[in-house]
Amino acid sequence: MANKKDYLKRAIQHIDITKQNVVPLVDAMQHMAFSARDLHRAADIYDRMLRDTGCGVILCLAGSLVSAGLKKVFVDMIRNNMVDAIVSTGANIIDQDFFEALGFKHYIAEDEFKSGTRDGELRELMIDRIYDTFIDEEELRVCDEVTQKIFDEMEPRPYSSREALREFGAYLEKNGGPKTADSIIYEAYKRDVPIFVPAFSDCSAGFGIVAHQHARIGQNRPYVSFDSGRDFYELTQLKLKSKDTGLLMIGGGVPKNFAQDIVVAAEILTEDDAPMHKYAVQVTVADVRDGALSSSTLKEASSWGKVDTVYEQMVFSEATLAVPLIVGYAYHKNGWKSRTGRKWASLLEQPAAVA
Repeated sequence: MANKKDYLKRAIQHIDITKQNVVPLVDAMQHMAFSARDLHRAADIYDRMLRDTGCGVILCLAGSLVSAGLKKVFVDMIRNNMVDAIVSTGANIIDQDFFEALGFKHYIAEDEFKSGTRDGELRELMIDRIYDTFIDEEELRVCDEVTQKIFDEMEPRPYSSREALREFGAYLEKNGGPKTADSIIYEAYKRDVPIFVPAFSDCSAGFGIVAHQHARIGQNRPYVSFDSGRDFYELTQLKLKSKDTGLLMIGGGVPKNFAQDIVVAAEILTEDDAPMHKYAVQVTVADVRDGALSSSTLKEASSWGKVDTVYEQMVFSEATLAVPLIVGYAYHKNGWKSRTGRKWASLLEQPAAVA
């Protein structure tokens, strides 16, 4: 049987949207049909979001996006004030971005592994598979251990995921920065872009918090915990303090619903109609016919009072194809150059907005 090194040879390379001007390509797609035309409209809406300097932009991430090679896209969005807050699954932020910031990599799997017939062999070698991508499980367990170390060093109290993730950024800062060229957590930490992970236990940090709490309970000592209600409250505060908002949603799931629901939460807190999200784009491959959250259309969301229908667009496409085109288009259109960083993380340290 082959050894682990035989399979972990070719690392995933993160695409750089700054190097390819896709504007002529995407503009040409408006004269086509089907998903091409939808993608052009989505790119145009995102560009409009960025040119609307009064609009706060929320990026939602679900699915294995960082491991697939999209990390630098999101980092460049942070660096260039193209996003003001992030709502994500834990896997993207901890298991993939923070994992790479510790110096580890994701690897390309050969086509023969996609069928799943050799997963038993991978299990023996402690190689985890995400479709056509490999991860060294022993390195992933190091990531688990580092998350526990971070929790052990934090003041024992409940934290929103945003607060906890700032500690992850601070950990990288104290240890010489990330051991890779780009990191979502670190760039967001430096630029005061808040990151929310509503299901924070559902990732490597979950293993770290379980180990931390188990040890502290055994010692009869106070421990760190996650306050998901505070997550919702903090993101709702951003809606209360920023009238106009736009969503760029990659995938669906919890991040999508969490970001949409802050409109309803803002109405509850103010006892008044809060403005729906002014702009909204979603990239997904989910099927609308099953009634699931991930696939529900943005027009459907308008019936709930969450998303306005003037500037909304669904793009039914796999993310690694659509995201570089949509974000690359907006980047090279230069609308973002008129924006300044909102530093929403600092905003959340100020007194809460009240009705």
